[in-house]
Amino acid sequence: MKRSFKLVFGGLVLLFSLTSLIVSAAPGARQETTPKQDIKDAGKSTKRAVKKTGSATKKESKKIVNKSAQKTKEGANKVEEKTEPKQ
Repeated sequence: MKRSFKLVFGGLVLLFSLTSLIVSAAPGARQETTPKQDIKDAGKSTKRAVKKTGSATKKESKKIVNKSAQKTKEGANKVEEKTEPKQ
């Protein structure tokens, strides 16, 4: 029983392997992507990455500028409080 199962299973594996080999070697078979398409895809990916990086940089720069302005204002207020004449 086990031996016949192995033979049948082995035959099916061989059949599927040969079928996929024949289909992929057929004259009408196309490549998944062409080199030209690969280059286009790489360009698009680079464009998206640059946009994301630029957007993140702009956002972080804005945060830094606003935080710096806030701290400068706080420092100016402290100096002003210390230099006010006492009453």
